[in-house]
Amino acid sequence: MTNEEFIEISEDLQAISYKVIGLAIEVHRQLGPGLLESTYQECLFYDIKKAGLQVEKEITLPIIYKEIKLNQGYRIDLLVENKLVIELKTVENYTSVHFAQILTYLKLGNYPLGLLINYDSKILKNNIKRFINTTSDS
Repeated sequence: MTNEEFIEISEDLQAISYKVIGLAIEVHRQLGPGLLESTYQECLFYDIKKAGLQVEKEITLPIIYKEIKLNQGYRIDLLVENKLVIELKTVENYTSVHFAQILTYLKLGNYPLGLLINYDSKILKNNIKRFINTTSDS
């Protein structure tokens, strides 16, 4: 898995991610920084759905260990077209825990692409990180 931009992804997934980034920027433009993560999540969920993309929120992601299923509280903020994981933050700075979180979601769900978006910023595009799951089957 990587957060580098040099790995190729499908044109379809690329188009979905660009669309979602544009919608995320629009939410930020309308609301600005300083609100709760849940506010941005609801607004982005609304805009993604309105744009005609399939989107789910608060997706529970269990861990399968041998023959047991562990529900350990992992929740994906938004999942678009069952391919794109969106993890939202409202923090001053990203930490390694934020990166590990989205990489874990990509791995456990076998999703090909993730966006980590920090709404606590003056210019949102500077706080959007893209992560590619190079081991994904999708």
